[in-house]
Amino acid sequence: MVPHPSAHLTFTLALFGTVMVLMLAVRNPAIRRRFLFTIAVLLSASAAHTALVWLPGVAAVQEYGWKVEALLLVLAATQALVALAFNPWSGVDKPERAPAIVQDAIIALLVAVSAVITFPNTEFLTTSAIVAAVMGFALQETLGNAFAGLAIQIEKPFRVGHWITVGNYEGSVREITWRATKILTKSGNMVILPNSLVAREAINNYSEPSAPTRSYVEVGVGYQTPPNESRDALLRAIQNVPRILRQPAPQALLWDFGGSSLLFRVRFWISEFSEEETIRDEVRRAIYYELGRRGIDIPFPIQVEYSRQDPEPEPVDDRTARFADVIGRVPVFADLKDEGRRALAAGAAERLYGDGELIVREGAEGASMFVVCQGRVAVTIGSGKEVARIETGGFFGEMSLLTGEPRSATVSARGDCRVLEIAGDVFKSYITEHPDVIDQVAGAAAARRRELDQSRGATTANSAEARVTLAARMRRFFGL
Repeated sequence: MVPHPSAHLTFTLALFGTVMVLMLAVRNPAIRRRFLFTIAVLLSASAAHTALVWLPGVAAVQEYGWKVEALLLVLAATQALVALAFNPWSGVDKPERAPAIVQDAIIALLVAVSAVITFPNTEFLTTSAIVAAVMGFALQETLGNAFAGLAIQIEKPFRVGHWITVGNYEGSVREITWRATKILTKSGNMVILPNSLVAREAINNYSEPSAPTRSYVEVGVGYQTPPNESRDALLRAIQNVPRILRQPAPQALLWDFGGSSLLFRVRFWISEFSEEETIRDEVRRAIYYELGRRGIDIPFPIQVEYSRQDPEPEPVDDRTARFADVIGRVPVFADLKDEGRRALAAGAAERLYGDGELIVREGAEGASMFVVCQGRVAVTIGSGKEVARIETGGFFGEMSLLTGEPRSATVSARGDCRVLEIAGDVFKSYITEHPDVIDQVAGAAAARRRELDQSRGATTANSAEARVTLAARMRRFFGL
């Protein structure tokens, strides 16, 4: 039943005043936007009312005009009530109680019911049904997208900000409208997918039920290396990749017996799916360097025919002489005789580290020392404060070699670098056979420690006392 025309203006003014007061009181932008639409509809109803009052015409036109004005008032009132009912009144960041599409659908349904009540005659309904059928046939694709968008908003298989895959498209959801879903790909392209297509395709949501996502890389290793040894090397490699989550723990699985290699799949979890490609790059580089240090081969594919000319291996004597020359330049071993340097060189190993890789970690157990043969390394303590950089020819870790102390700092590569590692067991064998060199080595190491303490502003002990103390600790450590 349509209100009497005399009541239209009163209702319009009352609703207009109420909406204006609420506009000042409510801070939620979603409600304020809907109130602006309500004000526009009320102004349209006021214009229609003025025209009907001051421009009287045919009775039928008058009758339908008042009913159209009534429908505008219903639309305005419904818009205001739905805005208040389904949106929080305060707090910009609070989520709406129902998606915008659902709110619009409720408004459209209520207005349609009001139209049927307002225009009850059969002729109008018949005409409206025919017009609706023609428009529905012409707009079936648009309506399909609209209903699909409504279903997406109600079921919520994904939300704005989620990373999803729909068919062949992958990206972050930016907006869900009546017609389409917009996703931003990793390449920075905006892809607009019709909602009907999204509703038909399988959806892979990387952001639910939780944000961490599992990723993996595959790598083949030679059959000559036992699987357990290869697995340990792979797990060790990815421990130093900072953006990999520690829980759930990474895995290295023997995935297949390939044509030329054992195929491993290294699985790990990440918190930011948008960074997956760069994290996988970091994992592959860490694996390459770790396998290279351990002498584990990544074979060429057996399907490829190639002629490989391996470089002639360096003769053992030449390598020992080269290592002995490097060791001789280290102040700690400067007083050793040539046969002592060669004994240490025979058990030393040259290792390659990639940019950013950890060589030693503060607090970790250690029984070896390192000499920088090529490149540079950074020394950090505590929470990551850099205290020194060691260039080519420098050394570190000597106290762990001499006394078995835990590592006193973290040392990592700055750019690719090669270091010579002097093994603790080789040094122990030499010291056991030549205990007389302990005092010489202790004196040089004590001088080195005194220089480091002075550079850090720490109090230093008497040099003779420090040498005697260090020599005693070395004897206890080596059981002499």
